[in-house]
Amino acid sequence: MLTRAPTWQRRSARLRHPAQVIAVGFGTAVVVGTGLLSLPAATRSGERAGLMDALFTATSAVCVTGLVTVDTGGYWSGFGQAVILLLIQAGGLGIMTLATLFTVLLSRRLGLRARFLAQAETKSLDLTDVRAVVRRIVLFSLASEAVVAAVLSVRFATAYDEPWGGAVYDGVFHAVSAFNNAGFSTNADSLVRYVTDPWISLTVAGAVILGGLGFPVVFELLRCWRSPALWSVLTRITLVLTAVLLTLGTMVLTLAEYSNPKTLGPLAGPEKLLAGFFASTMTRTAGFNSVDIGGMRPESLLASDVLMFIGGGSAGTAGGIKVTTFGLLAFVLWSEMRGEIHVNVGRRRIPASNQRQALAITLLGLGAVVTATFALLAITPYRLDVVLFEAVSAFATVGLSTGITADLPSEADLLLVVLMFAGRVGPLTLASALALRDRNRRFELPEERTIVG
Repeated sequence: MLTRAPTWQRRSARLRHPAQVIAVGFGTAVVVGTGLLSLPAATRSGERAGLMDALFTATSAVCVTGLVTVDTGGYWSGFGQAVILLLIQAGGLGIMTLATLFTVLLSRRLGLRARFLAQAETKSLDLTDVRAVVRRIVLFSLASEAVVAAVLSVRFATAYDEPWGGAVYDGVFHAVSAFNNAGFSTNADSLVRYVTDPWISLTVAGAVILGGLGFPVVFELLRCWRSPALWSVLTRITLVLTAVLLTLGTMVLTLAEYSNPKTLGPLAGPEKLLAGFFASTMTRTAGFNSVDIGGMRPESLLASDVLMFIGGGSAGTAGGIKVTTFGLLAFVLWSEMRGEIHVNVGRRRIPASNQRQALAITLLGLGAVVTATFALLAITPYRLDVVLFEAVSAFATVGLSTGITADLPSEADLLLVVLMFAGRVGPLTLASALALRDRNRRFELPEERTIVG
């Protein structure tokens, strides 16, 4: 006699793939955050926040994006801001990373399934050292945030006459937001008031770059920074492309906005370079701004779109398709142009599975951005460059905006919520999470070439 499996067993069977559990974990965090931000205690007025505002803010925080429909410092109470900060921290470290840490602390042992889940979230290449990797991630993150918070707090208190209590609070908030590439600020103008302050700008930019490099790259540099020959392909691509994109972004944005009276025009020469570098760094998916994004020229918005879509390093707090994905596609193109059969990076050959993954992530990302842009154009009165900027910012979990987010209709806000969630979980991860199981063919079909181009 056949009996039907219990409900909990059927649900467990549906969530066997680590990607599925990660997606459910982030979704659960969004739901919990929405509930907490919907409480009357979360707002300064003592009234319940609108459901869409609570959902949008919770999603933006968990997905470390930074887009907001209401002023973070002026609308949310201390409790509400604390909830946002915790959601940012949880989203930056990763729901599964935190869950793995708690498992280690409580039981001192880690099951095989938990190791797989942590490996999927941290992108660890060795299954046996996931526990150590997770521990290092948490300790490194907290230590980095503490150093950044200390620098910012001292600067706020000594240079801007903030009371020490407020300076420390603002320092901690901006440090956590910066390292996790979130872009949330307690100031209504983000960091525009500090545009000429190198202590604030460079400290925040440094935290953004460090968090956006990716934990595997950072740990490898700490381990063998004196031996570049021993660096992995991941580290080489990430470092080279990060430096190139930061430099090109600084040059393009500084030159494009050099005489713009709404952005860099009123600043002195060195201050323009500082603001240009800061703007380029924030497109690494951080979301802070020291100049008015809405006042930028169309060419600057387009350049920012490209930089935001590429994003930062893998397994870090940055979003976008990642610099490694972009780098792999560049090497694929280079190899194809040279007529080479294999794709080589240095003295290593890149497997075909990595190439397909990079192509899938890029195409899914482009599809998501184009579809969202088309929908936003249909339901909003804004022009193409502004709407495209908003869509890319949401998908790449950047948080930069030309100022239209708060004025968007509810259906547009909901679309951005979906984009932010998809961008944080990852197009390929989200797609695999929807699949119940892998399907492997047990046969090979005859090969036939087709015309390309």
